[in-house]
Amino acid sequence: TMQDVADIMLGYGAVTTPAHTEITKRLSMIYDDISALIARYNPTELAIEELFFNTNATTGIAVAEARGVILLCAERLGLKVSEYTPLQVKQAVVGYGRAEKRQVIEMTKSILSLTVTPKPDDTADALAIALCHAHTGGSKLASYYNLKGDTTEPRRSDRVGDAAILSGTTSEKDGRTIGLSVGDER
Repeated sequence: TMQDVADIMLGYGAVTTPAHTEITKRLSMIYDDISALIARYNPTELAIEELFFNTNATTGIAVAEARGVILLCAERLGLKVSEYTPLQVKQAVVGYGRAEKRQVIEMTKSILSLTVTPKPDDTADALAIALCHAHTGGSKLASYYNLKGDTTEPRRSDRVGDAAILSGTTSEKDGRTIGLSVGDER
């Protein structure tokens, strides 16, 4: 269950870059920070939100550039990548695909038994993406927490090795932010 995932969450946070940093330097910083996190936690999977352009194409392009760096980093370091739409994330976390952002943040906070709301919002988004990924059949966490019969005790799947999920989202507000969450599958 998602509550079981909360019990094995290693941490969460945000990789940030200073506002007004030259784009090539900003993207390089993002790549370096993501690489360092992957080296630290040694995940095998990366879950990321699919990109949708709203009304501001300039912001969308900047977000797409940062997202591209995250995907490139994942590919170069051999991580399996899964992408989810905002509707899928909301459905998995709240149970309603059209839920408000505040509902997703509050449910994420509740599921993970957090005492404070993760900040910035991108961090909460990333945690919700990680929960969505863990809740789907494509995640090793889903098979890790197979429930046998009507028992509430999770059992370890024989096929699951050590792995982690690194989830990232991007935003442009006071510089670009990459919210990250990491969950251990051991």
